[in-house]
Amino acid sequence: MTKTFFTISYVGVLVLGLAATSGCVGVSGPTLGIASIPGPVSPYHQQAAEDRAFEKLRYDKVAVLPPITDANHIALDPPSDDQVIRLLEKERPVGGSVPGLETTWRNYKGITKELVTDYVDPSRFIPMVGGANLHHAHYKCTVYFEETTQVGWPVPHQVKTENGMEVLYIDKDHYHRAAGGETSMPGM
Repeated sequence: MTKTFFTISYVGVLVLGLAATSGCVGVSGPTLGIASIPGPVSPYHQQAAEDRAFEKLRYDKVAVLPPITDANHIALDPPSDDQVIRLLEKERPVGGSVPGLETTWRNYKGITKELVTDYVDPSRFIPMVGGANLHHAHYKCTVYFEETTQVGWPVPHQVKTENGMEVLYIDKDHYHRAAGGETSMPGM
């Protein structure tokens, strides 16, 4: 009896000693407790966060370009197809999307981009940029698509718009640094 008790005690102390020095158990600093365990994230919220980050990185910043050297100052970059489709999805979202009840989808046929206005404002002082000219470039983008809506209840039917068209206006404004010292500081 005592020999078995001492053997079990010895093995128990050995296991506790190994567990304490393995890094699995021990005294650590302050923790978040149960909040430190990651939980599942809905794919909807994950996609929304990725879209916000992508649009902020790619489209929400204003570029500062070198000075305009000649009188021919045309806008260099029309909106990309991705930017036009993202704006269309934001302005006219695909509604429904309840499987079996109502589902809508679009097939894009083409996008045309037309420069509407292109002009440069006089030089002025912009905080954190310095002397700069604001170059305005406004585009008229026409998106051609085929839209299908499938309704499953109460009366199952399908509505198909084969010649769908949506017109979007996109501003692609950017700054050009002022050539020379032709801008005046505020208050001068």
